Amino acid sequence: MIDGFLALYIFMLAAFCGYEIIARVPVILHTPLMSGSNFIHGIVLVGAMIALGHAQTPFEVTVGFVGVLLGAGNAAGGYVVTERMLEMFKSSKPGAGKGERG
Repeated sequence: MIDGFLALYIFMLAAFCGYEIIARVPVILHTPLMSGSNFIHGIVLVGAMIALGHAQTPFEVTVGFVGVLLGAGNAAGGYVVTERMLEMFKSSKPGAGKGERG
């Protein structure tokens, strides 16, 4: 029972720290931060695949499969959102950024 409380405590502490850190990030740094979080989501996905590989009961396999599915969707969606955010920073002028002066 203590292990469950310890895991809950660590989860709550991580959630609080994550919220406090993200809330203080300037707007201009959100795109690089998203790229870093996508990397972490990839690590979570690998962990979910390893856990699925060690599953023994049908329930564990189902939960592992759902975890891998959600993790893959989260990582892929993060990359799509980051790409869209980076598109916002591109210039709309045809010759911009090629050394031309206007």
